[in-house]
Amino acid sequence: MNLKSSFFENKSSLSRILHEDLDASKQISNELLSLLPVPPRPIVIACIGTDRSTGDSLGPLVGTLLKEKTSSSEFFVYGTLEDPIHAMNLKERLNDIQQSHLNPFIIGVDACLGKVKSVGIVQVGAGPVKPGAGVNKELPAVGDAHITGIVNVSGFMEFMVLQNTRLNLVLKMAKTIANGIYFAGSQIHQKQAFQQFNWTFNQEKTP
Repeated sequence: MNLKSSFFENKSSLSRILHEDLDASKQISNELLSLLPVPPRPIVIACIGTDRSTGDSLGPLVGTLLKEKTSSSEFFVYGTLEDPIHAMNLKERLNDIQQSHLNPFIIGVDACLGKVKSVGIVQVGAGPVKPGAGVNKELPAVGDAHITGIVNVSGFMEFMVLQNTRLNLVLKMAKTIANGIYFAGSQIHQKQAFQQFNWTFNQEKTP
């Protein structure tokens, strides 16, 4: 859980998408595809959180939903309700990811708290997510890019806020995010082939 939705300093590169928008999943997919590296690298989706807290279950729910989708093999998914990535095992799991994949491009998925008017917003952008940033936990930053969902209001007794976050909202946001990642996966080969062509062409033009 990244409790501070303002952790990312470069606000201009951060896309904010209301999860209830009819094309929210498509927007997430497009933003995600625009962040993928050239040349291609293994894409890892690191879903952070725990099923022991309603508000903090967004990441594991996304991971579980992705594992159930047939094209999730386009990405390597870590962190589910059955096998979550949380504060107690985060460093170990990140080490496992680095050892299992050659130079992976990691997309961190996590819940966060924010302003009242921002609840229900999905944020997609470059740079890592910082789990535990709002509760003074020294945890490593996660990801080359991030997807975060603002599940409730920050500012006071965050632990209790997380415990009392409505599962209905978290589940709806998780479905929207998972669908966005799923759509991105279905287009990744076409996108990467185009990016690879442009990258190779530009390399050949460089003296």
